[in-house]
Amino acid sequence: MLTNLKVDPEQLPKRVIVCGDPKRAALIASKLDDQRQIGENREYHSYAGTWRGVEVAVVSHGVGAPGAAVCFEELAKGGVQVIIRVGTAGSYQKEIETGSLVISSAAVRQDGLTSQLVPAGFPAVANRHVVDALVQASGANASDLKVFEGITLTLDVFYSGVLEFPHKLYQKAGVLAVEMENTALFVIAALRGMKAGSILAIDGYADADLLESYNPHTDVMAKAIEAEALIALDAVIAVS
Repeated sequence: MLTNLKVDPEQLPKRVIVCGDPKRAALIASKLDDQRQIGENREYHSYAGTWRGVEVAVVSHGVGAPGAAVCFEELAKGGVQVIIRVGTAGSYQKEIETGSLVISSAAVRQDGLTSQLVPAGFPAVANRHVVDALVQASGANASDLKVFEGITLTLDVFYSGVLEFPHKLYQKAGVLAVEMENTALFVIAALRGMKAGSILAIDGYADADLLESYNPHTDVMAKAIEAEALIALDAVIAVS
């Protein structure tokens, strides 16, 4: 039994979709045939079923890199081979509007977790086969949405303190969007021999001054999350 996920590895498929919100995990899992819940503990809600005849799991990991890392590590212990994160992010670029999708090819490590796992120069990079599969699947499932591919930033902080966010710096560097878990996923996947990738629905522009008007619960976001879920499901079964 996996300690924190409370999942029997015998019931865990080799291909997994992960997301932060347990309710989103249930939503994605509802698309599977023969869907069943295989574990529940804290923020970690796990489901299994089939997508186009292939066994797939859906697991929620909560908010932030440390808790998500527990999930990713235990999925690796359970023998998972391919893992795709379906998440949300704030945009850094004007052309990447709310409701757009971003496929992360790599992530800037501004989290605290991965600095305790690997040296400073170790890159956080998505598996190229997973990225290619996500790009290809987006053509069939997001024809009416804007889809971008590039570097994202992982940052631990959501609400500001006395220090300034590094948003402007990374915006100038061409980073597409900011979120909270990708570096944990990419680094742990590299260390544990998994193929990992991430697709993100943009829920607004990353600006500390706009947090009061931040609302990820809109029809536009629901459409984007629906599309990225279908993209991820098609992609996760396409990677060998």
